[in-house]
Amino acid sequence: MMERRRMDAALLVLFLGHLTAALEVPLDLPQPPTITHQSPKDYIIDPRENIIIHCEAKGKPHPSFSWTRNGTHFDIDEDPNVTMKPHSGTLVVDISRAKAEHYECVYQCTARNKHGTAVSSNIVVRQSRSPLWSKEKIKPIVVQEGVSLVLPCRPPVGLPPPIIFWMDNYFQKLPQSSRVSQSLNGDLYFANVLREDSRNDYICYARFPYTQTIQQKQPITVKVLNKEPADERKPTFLVPSGNSSSKTVLRGQVLEMECIAEGLPTPEISWTKVSSVLPAKRTSFLHYQRTLRIVNVSESDAGDYRCTGRNPLGSVHHTIHVTVKAAPYWISGTPRNLVLAPGENGVLTCRASGTPKPSITWAMNGIPIENSPKDLSRKVEDDTIIFTDVQTGSSAVYQCNVSNDYGYLLSNAFVNVLSEPPRVLTPANKVYQVIKNHRALIDCASFGSPIPKIEWFKDSRSSTLDGDPYIHHDNGTLEIQVAQAVNSGKYTCVARNILGIYENHIYLEVKEPTRILKQPEYKVVQRGRSVVFECKVKHDPSLIPTMTWLKDDGELPDDERLIVDSDSLTITDVTENDAGVYTCIMNTTLDHDSASAELTVVEVTPTPAVVSERPDPPTDLELTDQKKRSVQLTWTPGDENNSPIQKFLIQYEDKLHHRGDWHNLTEVLGTKTTAHLKLSPYVHYSFRVLALNAVGFSRPSLPSRVFKTEAAAPDENPTGIQGYGTEHDNLVISWKRLTSLQSNGPGLHYKVMWRQKTVDSEWTTVTVANTSKFVVSGTPTFVPYELKVQAVNDHGAGPEPAIAHGYSGEDLPVAAPENVQAVVRNSTVADVHWDPVPSKLIRGHLKGYKVYYWKERHLHKHNPHHSDQQVLTFSGNHTHGMLPGLHPFSLYSFNVRVYNGKGEGPASLPQQFETPEGVPGPPTSLIVTNPNLDSLTLEWNPPHVRNGRITGYTLKYQPVNNSNELGPVEELALPPNETSFTLPNLKYSTRYKFYLNAKTVVGAGPAISQEAITIMDEGNTQTSHPIAQSPSLRPPRKALPVSPFVNVNSSVGESGALISWEYWGPENNIYVEYKNQNSEAEEEWQKKLVNGSQTYMLKELKGGISYRVRLVAKGHHDQPLHLSKELVVTVPAVASRQVDIATQGWFIGLMCAIALLILILLIICFIQRNKGGKYPVKEKEDAHTDPEFQPMKDDDCTFGEYSDNEDHKPLKGSRTPSNGTVKRDDSDDSLVDYGEGGDGQFNEDGSFIGQYSGKSASRDTAEGHESSEAPSPINAMNSLNSFV
Repeated sequence: MMERRRMDAALLVLFLGHLTAALEVPLDLPQPPTITHQSPKDYIIDPRENIIIHCEAKGKPHPSFSWTRNGTHFDIDEDPNVTMKPHSGTLVVDISRAKAEHYECVYQCTARNKHGTAVSSNIVVRQSRSPLWSKEKIKPIVVQEGVSLVLPCRPPVGLPPPIIFWMDNYFQKLPQSSRVSQSLNGDLYFANVLREDSRNDYICYARFPYTQTIQQKQPITVKVLNKEPADERKPTFLVPSGNSSSKTVLRGQVLEMECIAEGLPTPEISWTKVSSVLPAKRTSFLHYQRTLRIVNVSESDAGDYRCTGRNPLGSVHHTIHVTVKAAPYWISGTPRNLVLAPGENGVLTCRASGTPKPSITWAMNGIPIENSPKDLSRKVEDDTIIFTDVQTGSSAVYQCNVSNDYGYLLSNAFVNVLSEPPRVLTPANKVYQVIKNHRALIDCASFGSPIPKIEWFKDSRSSTLDGDPYIHHDNGTLEIQVAQAVNSGKYTCVARNILGIYENHIYLEVKEPTRILKQPEYKVVQRGRSVVFECKVKHDPSLIPTMTWLKDDGELPDDERLIVDSDSLTITDVTENDAGVYTCIMNTTLDHDSASAELTVVEVTPTPAVVSERPDPPTDLELTDQKKRSVQLTWTPGDENNSPIQKFLIQYEDKLHHRGDWHNLTEVLGTKTTAHLKLSPYVHYSFRVLALNAVGFSRPSLPSRVFKTEAAAPDENPTGIQGYGTEHDNLVISWKRLTSLQSNGPGLHYKVMWRQKTVDSEWTTVTVANTSKFVVSGTPTFVPYELKVQAVNDHGAGPEPAIAHGYSGEDLPVAAPENVQAVVRNSTVADVHWDPVPSKLIRGHLKGYKVYYWKERHLHKHNPHHSDQQVLTFSGNHTHGMLPGLHPFSLYSFNVRVYNGKGEGPASLPQQFETPEGVPGPPTSLIVTNPNLDSLTLEWNPPHVRNGRITGYTLKYQPVNNSNELGPVEELALPPNETSFTLPNLKYSTRYKFYLNAKTVVGAGPAISQEAITIMDEGNTQTSHPIAQSPSLRPPRKALPVSPFVNVNSSVGESGALISWEYWGPENNIYVEYKNQNSEAEEEWQKKLVNGSQTYMLKELKGGISYRVRLVAKGHHDQPLHLSKELVVTVPAVASRQVDIATQGWFIGLMCAIALLILILLIICFIQRNKGGKYPVKEKEDAHTDPEFQPMKDDDCTFGEYSDNEDHKPLKGSRTPSNGTVKRDDSDDSLVDYGEGGDGQFNEDGSFIGQYSGKSASRDTAEGHESSEAPSPINAMNSLNSFV
């Protein structure tokens, strides 16, 4: 009965009128909604990211959108976490304020306008899960050698399921073989264990693809014992159990069956299908034959499969019964949209199948059709709706739902009732070019309602183009199978219907083919001679040719001995390396031709007694055993000419496509005289044979008779399919064309298909000539597309093409990052944060973000400065970055921009931040004036680098006695507005050491030091001025020294030699260089990169050795630009520790007696000097050393490091040389430029992961302030030598 109803319906359709083909309605015409993009039915989301549920639709007018959740209306305005994108139905769920699991529901989108309503499929939203492995304690497994073993994995259940693999502690995959392999559930099976299987790191790993996390099971320890030899045994199956089992699989999915056997020796597994054969192209074997895998399962794959495990002791079998079910699938594609004129008839067809047979239901505008308003022009017949005499206002969207136990299909198709005159969509005056004797396709794409009729005219339009050689296609394309010069000219396509007429002009140019008239010939040449290959070509004069030469299918060597002319290749002074096959290729924009010849190079040898020559050519070529795609060739060898024939080379000529062009087909041994040749369809073959001996190839044989293979559909499709944009509104689809040999028949062309990368969206298809690309215009900017290119000839289409992916063209970003803000980390580093720009507004491949920043000014009036703009680039999807190397106490401005492959987007709104104060630099100068008997005046200039507001100065001073020892330290706090101070109550005729540093609210900066002597008493007039030296004082900024390095000093401590400096030059690469001063051989300078710092601790120096140390500024190409003065740094040898006896009573008494005697001697010496002896000031200055004056830091109870601008005196027991100084910057580490282009890099959180350019100076603990040497008697005496 059902079949009878179907037949009646078909007859009714034929009676009512023609079937209207599906049309793409231009968007400027009224039409119901069409859903163009929606999320997949099973939508797994990442719980760490916002949920985006896609729903895009087109229509005229543009449709409005609504949603249901779990079958009920979803009021988006009621949920503050959910927003709908403008002009779209896409939902965005902000999970920063809600949990993702609250939105695990079933969603459906509805798009409606006044012409109809379209609905999406049910979208089931589930969040991906990667649960943790359950904690378990795994006991070691002890087994006897030879037995079977299973190591369980049992990973946690995730969504989607994890990928399982086994590795060891070193993250190396465990080796697998036919004896040891992994099952489909992840367990590791051993058919029999060996002693080398003993190990304690069998670790099962689970990788969860959505969250990109990897979790591991606790390691399993396996110990294999070898108490006695294991007995051999026949195979048994570990998986599956029993003699038989069953399995159900869905059509189109992947069928995987496994059989894992144990035994000794290791069994081999084989597979067969009972009463049938395995599908060779869809079958593969995995895990060393243990797994049978069949892809794209069809109903024919149902049946019984048998796996067999076999070893020398026997075999075992298992049968798996496979049942194939099928979720619904389309038989003839999804229902197609109908565009009908008033009064026309049409049919909507919903043809689908499945196992079990699916049920089909219809809806109109989202409402079941039985509940929709009655329409006499509509009749529903099972899977078909018949429309008769439709009228204006009958437009609607129909939904076809096909379902069974295994799934469902939902498709929208609209019926659009329009009255529209014809229009031609193919561009006017388009020019087509084709090579003579090739197929020409001239397009005339049109639209109208009723459907326009297409007519073609040429030149004078005297008559329509019908019959040979013209073929009319349903889409309006005109085809000329074999184009000739007479077919060139102006063509007019006319589209007409009852509402009007439209015509378009198109031009066809038929070009002459490119042909090589004189091919290069086989050459044998002696080494050292010259050879010339000729290649004369004929081509169409309107096409620009390009000649290319290849050697062995690669580029010619870059050698001046190879000379390329317009029609020849000359090789002079030939060597053995020149031997090979040379090919000349002539290319034009439409075609090409090529020819090859071989060059054989032989040695120049004396004439031998027996002369060997090239063999004579073979003769008597005969073709036998002729089949559609093969033939057998037989020949008679020629004379060997005193050298055995090594092989025969068989060549062919295609007299249909490339007459005169010979190609290598195959080679056979010199002992054979027949060859079975595999051939391609649609080729007119002519064969010839060449013989090869030690001298070279023979001349070719005479050609065989022509053997013509029949044409067939293509066996393959084009490769190298790419999709990209050259403009913001186009998509270029390119591919590698098939060769004439691959075409398999006449009329080769390509079916190019594309669609936006969405589920259930329709493919747009065009047919193009034998070209290599097609440009789709008017595409949205930067949208993902799915692409397919299928080869078609007159005998059919090639196989179903694979889907490639591409993007339409990029455009500049249109939005700037928002919520831009800065967080100041310290006085030299700030973090910048911003919200990412939505991907839709980036309009291209996100390359990263750029932060532009510059210093507006210092916050201190004495340091005004405006710096040039700097840029830091952060590749990838960053939302924050770090700005290093900032100046303290400064105002900075910055903005952020996103950039893609096209360029940068607009800048964000400028933001500003202030860096806090830092410690100041040392005072610019310190001099001593007005020396008197008991006072001195100190004058100084404030620091050049203030880094904040100066809150005061700290002045420390101490006397130095005749033994170069330092007395007690006095400390004074001075106000910030003072630049001079007079010290009263000093001892007359005494040398003093002064230290002055400035302070801000952050802390004290490095000190500058100076020395002076008060005036002698008793009328001594020999010294009227203080002895004060400050050779390392920094000169004023207005008179910079020749070298940009100033205040270069050093100090030696237990951790090494600390070098400090100030640099006023341009920003170059700064190095500290050093070498042994007393080295006899010429020793290279050792260097350390110290960019961005002003101190560096040299820890590599050896004790007891003097070193020359200098600073070097180098340019970008490592050439020295500036050198500092050289320092001589001596590292003292480390003294051995002694027992501390300074606290012993007898020792203290002895020292007191000795001190008293020394004091008496010093008084006598002092009186003698005052009577007329000269005070050796210079010698004493050179002899005594300076202290490292280190203020205590509150946080870690260690001493900071200060810089002197003059020589230092050592504290008691210290090991600091006289010229030592320590200058402390904000950080001893040298941070190079962040972002791209520098040596350092940042993690996404801004953490620095690059290599520091300098090593941090070691920080001494509180114990480090004491001498590294144990007290000795001499040291004890010095400590008692006090001042009077």
